[in-house]
Amino acid sequence: MSSVQSQQEQLSQSDPSPSPNSCSSFELIDMDAGSLYEPVSPHWFYCKIIDSKETWIPFNSEDSQQLEEAYSSGKGCNGRVVPTDGGRYDVHLGERMRYAVYWDELASEVRRCTWFYKGDKDNKYVPYSESFSQVLEETYMLAVTLDEWKKKLESPNREIIILHNPKLMVHYQPVAGSDDWGSTPTEQGRPRTVKRGVENISVDIHCGEPLQIDHLVFVVHGIGPACDLRFRSIVQCVNDFRSVSLNLLQTHFKKAQENQQIGRVEFLPVNWHSPLHSTGVDVDLQRITLPSINRLRHFTNDTILDVFFYNSPTYCQTIVDTVASEMNRIYTLFLQRNPDFKGGVSIAGHSLGSLILFDILTNQKDSLGDIDSEKALCTDRDLQEIGIPLGPRKKILNYFSTRKNSMGIKRPAPQPASGANIPKESEFCSSSNTRNGDYLDVGIGQVSVKYPRLIYKPEIFFAFGSPIGMFLTVRGLKRIDPNYRFPTCKGFFNIYHPFDPVAYRIEPMVVPGVEFEPMLIPHHKGRKRMHLELREGLTRMSMDLKNNLLGSLRMAWKSFTRAPYPALQASETPEETEAEPESTSEKPSDVNTEETSVAVKEEVLPINVGMLNGGQRIDYVLQEKPIESFNEYLFALQSHLCYWESEDTVLLVLKEIYQTQGIFLDQPLQ
Repeated sequence: MSSVQSQQEQLSQSDPSPSPNSCSSFELIDMDAGSLYEPVSPHWFYCKIIDSKETWIPFNSEDSQQLEEAYSSGKGCNGRVVPTDGGRYDVHLGERMRYAVYWDELASEVRRCTWFYKGDKDNKYVPYSESFSQVLEETYMLAVTLDEWKKKLESPNREIIILHNPKLMVHYQPVAGSDDWGSTPTEQGRPRTVKRGVENISVDIHCGEPLQIDHLVFVVHGIGPACDLRFRSIVQCVNDFRSVSLNLLQTHFKKAQENQQIGRVEFLPVNWHSPLHSTGVDVDLQRITLPSINRLRHFTNDTILDVFFYNSPTYCQTIVDTVASEMNRIYTLFLQRNPDFKGGVSIAGHSLGSLILFDILTNQKDSLGDIDSEKALCTDRDLQEIGIPLGPRKKILNYFSTRKNSMGIKRPAPQPASGANIPKESEFCSSSNTRNGDYLDVGIGQVSVKYPRLIYKPEIFFAFGSPIGMFLTVRGLKRIDPNYRFPTCKGFFNIYHPFDPVAYRIEPMVVPGVEFEPMLIPHHKGRKRMHLELREGLTRMSMDLKNNLLGSLRMAWKSFTRAPYPALQASETPEETEAEPESTSEKPSDVNTEETSVAVKEEVLPINVGMLNGGQRIDYVLQEKPIESFNEYLFALQSHLCYWESEDTVLLVLKEIYQTQGIFLDQPLQ
């Protein structure tokens, strides 16, 4: 209480008259209800560096409550660890620090907040330190209890806080240079606003995430360290993707949530760019980089060269090892922290990341079909090499051994139909050929590296803005065998924006002789965008007008050139008279040939696109926004980076994931 006593001594010596800069009109506020003191409700915040500035962000209400319960438990904060943000971060109460669990990230400060201030140029309120907030609260309590206001406090950095009344509390910064002469700071300049309690400041506090995790999705980024136009990392972009998914679960899976059938889908980022560029290659590149246009050359070395690194045997091995080992490590750690998890795993890749995953999946081995019965999917030594502890190693090995024994049926490889033309090896993707016993030769010109194995079987592979089709073509692959499927993954969705300059289709490589449109992804609000409907309506109307005009002209020409019918001759037989209406009835069908052909084209015919996605369609295209349709080139780069916040993309991912569990949307989208 020594600090409080010193503050109270200063309070007793303070001038009771109002400051020249304070508004005396606030003295007229009704103070009848001010004599009852109620303790302030604390809320926990953490500090993030955003655009080189400290920004204090509130924990969601559930996490803040858990932190407060752990703080008030009386067991001491040292050594107490509280998981937050759906288990992706741990808060060490004793250190007041927040640490990421699954990826590398700078630790952030955590604070139990009760008092806040904000200047005129500040966008958000900043919490005072916990110790000074306690001094403010005790001073406020005395002022309310004794009904004595206009109290002055001096902060540790020589700034003045004045409590005029419960509604008006201000914070003055000292005038620069006033302390050089030893004088006390004065309340000069424009004051900051002081608020007590988080309920009195404007801040968004979310409710929290469902505890139940139904499915796990690993997300692999593309080239460079930045994943969107705001130069954010893969962690930040996946955070947006996850937030969109939580909102869509509440709006489109409301019935399943009310019936407690679903929880949420967890999306975790996988970073391979940092390990690649920590190998020393950046230093080697810097020695040979020209000094001119420095920023452009740095961007090229840090971003675009990732494509060339992946085509290099040395660095391609580093990339695939990093991606596979990271997914295996995160999966093992996830199982440790979520021992009751019974859901499946899927993977998603953006841009070059989708190609990396495609190559890894192509080179996997089915533990039940491609490996001898005496071998397991991976040995204890394999798991030990990637850093998995003893306990989880035993669980993983026991799981695969019991699953292998329970599913002792070998799935036959699909055989082509008898008499079908079997293409050459360079023309199809096959999973039956091996090279030197170590590398899977799928005939797609992959770099000769040893592809690591995953310790799980992904259910679905989602590719966003993917150049897979282009890379396969450049590697010399002309077509994909319709019978080909990934050895360990059942589903594959190629999702892209129509203006994405990096995206390519997959289905024309499976069915090269047929031209057909990709599947249009429905708008998340349940209909086509209005400008697309208008465009289709105008196209259809112009085609109808054209067909009707051509049909009318053709009929007029035929009637003009047709010879006049003679009078009915006596030699005419009844059969001829009956045949005439038949012939005339066939003529309109000739006239409407174009019209019927257009109608046939508009009909959605079933298309066999092979088994790469279990017989379902593979290519799915987003609907462009109205503003994007005005200039395709202007929005090309943005189109390649739009997937992280695209509700349509996220909803398609959720729909396909939950369909594997027998859970469907509340209302099917048109």
